[in-house]
Amino acid sequence: MPSEANAIVKQLQQAIQDRQPRIAVMGLGYVGLPLLASCFKAGYAVLGFDVSQERIQTLQAGQSPVQDVAASQIQAMNQSERAEWTSNPETLATADIILICVPTPLHKSKEPDLSFIVQATETLARTLRPGQLIILESTTYPGTTDEVLLPAFEATGLQLDQHFLLAFSPERIDPGNPTYRVENIPKVVGGISAECGAVASAFYQSLGLSVHTVSSARVAETAKILENTFRSVNIALVNEFAGICRALEIDVWEVIEAAATKPFGFMKFLPGPGIGGHCIPLDPHYLIWKARLHGFEPRFMGLADQINSQMPVWVVQRTTDVLNLARKALNGARIGVLGVAYKANIDDARESPAHAILPLLMQKGAQVSYHDPYIPRFEAGGQVLKSQPCDSDFLAQDLLLILTDHQQLDYARILAEAPLILDTRNALVSRLPEARLSERLHGL
Repeated sequence: MPSEANAIVKQLQQAIQDRQPRIAVMGLGYVGLPLLASCFKAGYAVLGFDVSQERIQTLQAGQSPVQDVAASQIQAMNQSERAEWTSNPETLATADIILICVPTPLHKSKEPDLSFIVQATETLARTLRPGQLIILESTTYPGTTDEVLLPAFEATGLQLDQHFLLAFSPERIDPGNPTYRVENIPKVVGGISAECGAVASAFYQSLGLSVHTVSSARVAETAKILENTFRSVNIALVNEFAGICRALEIDVWEVIEAAATKPFGFMKFLPGPGIGGHCIPLDPHYLIWKARLHGFEPRFMGLADQINSQMPVWVVQRTTDVLNLARKALNGARIGVLGVAYKANIDDARESPAHAILPLLMQKGAQVSYHDPYIPRFEAGGQVLKSQPCDSDFLAQDLLLILTDHQQLDYARILAEAPLILDTRNALVSRLPEARLSERLHGL
């Protein structure tokens, strides 16, 4: 007689091979919706769950709330009997594999906020049934899957490996990246048990993904945080290096391009006005918090956060200095900001440096307006601003501050018409070599 663990593993593995399971995705944002679309494309029946009824109605109407998923993909799902959108948690009982893709923000104290994970866990615990595989994709601190999810599920009376399986596989989506998407980003998978990891890996492989299976959920959780901490630390290094180069009157961008010609031992990172998005500014704090609980002070990671967090203040100081060179004061100056999204070519302003820079400029008396083709409205300093046309009037302000280097901006016109420019992204010189000779153009 096969063990109960073997029975559920074999049952799910065979079902995955035959594309029989129904896949539910909890959280239909920039992670969950592309993942659900990939599951549908692979032949699975899918259930999209979100607590936002407005988002569900948007999807039911054939519209996509996420830039990386086209409306045509949503419409194709709506025309199929294999797809359903819902805010009703009871329907989660009909799914065989459930992927949790909810936000993991920070409290103001920079401690982890697991409220969305806890809410999703409590919702699932009420509908958990034998034969289900639950996979957490939300980035979190090491130990969350077996310290938060597992006890809640076993409190229902069901047992791991006998009745349900549980794993962690971190999302690695880079919004707006045309090269790396769900389909070609390898998946790291770690189960609470070896059986859990094996079935979760088989599921992701059925989507056509390359899978790297690790020994535990804790390893997978830590790997994701290492990825983004690596980026945070190296961005901090190059941001500090930019300050050094400014003091030495050396062009940091030229230095970076020269160093990047080395084919080994160097990875190119670029300075900027600060870090943004949901991952890099937040994820290291999950590990910092967990490490401190175990008596370890991660000083290097903390220092990197300090450097990156101070970049908006540095940008405001540079703005003041550049205006002074033109014999103008920041107080009363008309400043046009180009781009408030946290990176180029996306409609996402979460944790964008603009959230700190614009209010600081306003506090010092500047008259601030902005243009961003992706962000029609932006709140700054208690005011809701609207994106302005990037016309001659906008370009003629006292200073143009480039915070986001969107591709569709007309950089030749910006260089020709703007009387004074502070380019924090090297957007102009990288596109227009002649910009390097302009006395009206300044960088970090």
